Amino acid sequence: MSESTYKVDIRFQTRVERSKRVLEIAEAFGIGLDEKEFVVFDGLDLEVRQGDVVYITGQSGAGKSLLLRDLERQMGERGMTTANIDKVQLEDRPLIDQIGKDTNDGIRIMQLAGINDAYIWVRKPHELSDGQRYRFRLAKLIETGAQVWCADEFMAVLDRTAARVIAYTTQKVARRVGATVMVATTHTDLVEDLCPNLVVEKRFREKVRVESIADAAEQAAAKTMTRDEIYELMLKVM
Repeated sequence: MSESTYKVDIRFQTRVERSKRVLEIAEAFGIGLDEKEFVVFDGLDLEVRQGDVVYITGQSGAGKSLLLRDLERQMGERGMTTANIDKVQLEDRPLIDQIGKDTNDGIRIMQLAGINDAYIWVRKPHELSDGQRYRFRLAKLIETGAQVWCADEFMAVLDRTAARVIAYTTQKVARRVGATVMVATTHTDLVEDLCPNLVVEKRFREKVRVESIADAAEQAAAKTMTRDEIYELMLKVM
């Protein structure tokens, strides 16, 4: 197995506690109570190179989060630094006071994440929209210098226009700094903006569809969105 290949094998033993009522239901409805093995991923091999963007999608409850966490764990065990955007803590003080070594560095990092408005730099997180807060979390993620960025339920709560803009910004910044991005989401509408190298569609049981996109980096480089276009899109949802 190469250094960029990860084997995912996740399975659970399931058993039912045999209480009096459980036994009554089993007898009435013909339900078997034998211990069973539930296979989520059956020795799945995935190649994820440093700097790749990985898009994990599928129905709710299919095992997307399990896959994301297992990949994050394996990468950490191989000595890579990982950071999860969902675990970024925001403080109740102006953004500029909680990022960067100094004012100029803080502004630089926020601009990388698409936060270009000085009015936002001096606001507190609770005064921002969901999209603005997510972009600030992205800025904090950039500041960590982590090699791998992870996000579960990626853009799940955001307006789809804001989600597209932030997905585009995320992959652009990650590719610029050479970070690997792994996201899990039920949404399938962000492929064009994330330009993933690897798409994993998790279905129920152990069924998985994997698609590698060889020219993803070239597609991402060719896809451009000007600052004015981003600003115009964000105005629609602010």
